[in-house]
Amino acid sequence: MAQGAKPGEGGQLPGHKVDDFIARLRHSIPGVGLISPPPHHDIYSIEDLAQLIYDLKNVNPHARIAVKLVAEVGVGTVAAGVAKAHADVVLISGDSGGTGASPLSSIKHAGIPWELGLAETQQVLLLNDLRSRIRVQTDGKLQTGRDVVIAALLGAEEFGFATTPLIAMGCVMMRKCHLNTCSVGIATQDPVLRQKFQGQPEHVINFFFFIAEQIRQYMAEMGFSSVDQMIGRVDMLEVDAAVAHWKDHWKAQGLDFSSILYNPPVPSRVVRRCVHKQDHGLEQALDHKILGQVHDTLETLSPIEVKLPIRNIHRSVGTMLSGEVARRYGSAGLPDDTIRVHLSGSAGQSLGAFLAKGVTLTLEGEANDYVGKGLSGGRLIVYPPRGSGFAAEENIIVGNVALYGATSGEVFFNGVAGERFAVRNSGSTAVVEGVGDHGCEYMTNGLVVVLGSCGRNFAAGMSGGIAYVFDERGDFTEKRCNLESVDLEPLTEIKDLQVVRDLVQRHAEFTGSQRAKWILDNWNEAVSRFIKVFPHEFKRVLGIARAEQAYIPGEPLAVLANAEQVQHG
Repeated sequence: MAQGAKPGEGGQLPGHKVDDFIARLRHSIPGVGLISPPPHHDIYSIEDLAQLIYDLKNVNPHARIAVKLVAEVGVGTVAAGVAKAHADVVLISGDSGGTGASPLSSIKHAGIPWELGLAETQQVLLLNDLRSRIRVQTDGKLQTGRDVVIAALLGAEEFGFATTPLIAMGCVMMRKCHLNTCSVGIATQDPVLRQKFQGQPEHVINFFFFIAEQIRQYMAEMGFSSVDQMIGRVDMLEVDAAVAHWKDHWKAQGLDFSSILYNPPVPSRVVRRCVHKQDHGLEQALDHKILGQVHDTLETLSPIEVKLPIRNIHRSVGTMLSGEVARRYGSAGLPDDTIRVHLSGSAGQSLGAFLAKGVTLTLEGEANDYVGKGLSGGRLIVYPPRGSGFAAEENIIVGNVALYGATSGEVFFNGVAGERFAVRNSGSTAVVEGVGDHGCEYMTNGLVVVLGSCGRNFAAGMSGGIAYVFDERGDFTEKRCNLESVDLEPLTEIKDLQVVRDLVQRHAEFTGSQRAKWILDNWNEAVSRFIKVFPHEFKRVLGIARAEQAYIPGEPLAVLANAEQVQHG
């Protein structure tokens, strides 16, 4: 949920460090800076977090889901929510350690030590009888075996090391990781500097051997024969003698550790460490029915169509199927349209999350939040029930945060999407007939066509990809779009016109959209209302000059001439 060394702040990777390899991994564009926004826009409550954990468990039931929290006052209450959300691990991260690129103000003033957050977490989990079903991990500049022993006695079962092993590999802590000039070749993409890296696996192995040996010595002194016996034994921590040594120092006067070392009086049945696995409720997933019907197709790759009703209790539909496709065929997926699933009804959360290539989900009805989250090559089509009496282009068809973090694939929504549409889109193509606030926020790649009105703050932080907006009301430039990171342009290029027309044509074919059909029938008139949203960073990488002033929609002759040329092939 946040980073211990800089809680509440997003990480940034400067454009000069984004080489071809990193851009490919992040589904972005080489040379374009990458922003990791501080909030997770699909998580605004424990229920949202529980949905994400359920999504991840569906796509990979064998994965261990860990949730990272910053050590802070009240973290125990949040950790209790994380346990109820069925996470397998909760990580309490302290204020020390972390990346050398953290702002100095954060390093000095943000967060609190892991000991405080860990103690509170252990106490709250015990008092609510939640400790037995979740593992507790901690990190934040653990450096010695003594640190590990203290963490175990305070309640942790797992321990994260980063800074010290990095030093064992040769890091000299010059604190210039963000400059791409690391002199020992660790935090750099410069091939010349990377040649200077002298680290060996044995260096790290030896470090942890020494850590383990020191832990054994402390365990022997306290009479423990296993680490499990130490978990949560705060009664073995002696504080009075340590404080008494500094009793005359002004900083030590008035220190009270009673809250940190509080040992909750709980019934004997309450366990102080994790002994049970979480029940994720995967047995009720609708995907089991789908997998039963497509079992042979996954072997033979012969096309198949499945028709099923769906209710809003069915969450993450298509996700378990996509996980099975990925396990068998990797990111290459299946040939296009190999598995076609036609659903009718109201879909629950996360319809088509992580949908794999070769899988097409068609929903006749409406869907809840997170449609197409992490879309990975599949195709999603959503339209209202045939025979509906309302105007689709004026009504909500999918909820908030659709296409969050999508990397590839296509979506066609015959209706309006909620807020934060295509946030962090990194490569998918989407056609929708209207979006709420914050559309295309932090988008790094891909293509979005909006055939209707947009809410406020469109394209905030957008650094890559292209959006085309049909500005029917003429208020997009003034009231709707965030112009800090994008330019607005008319569709004067034949390539742009062709792309938009082709997508609108496909949208009409897939969904039966009346809005799309009207635009196609009135192409020469409608095309002048389209606006191209072009990020500054993307322009810089392509070597294209910035626009001198904001574009005001009109009827440039170049647009109309090219529009006729595109319309007539």
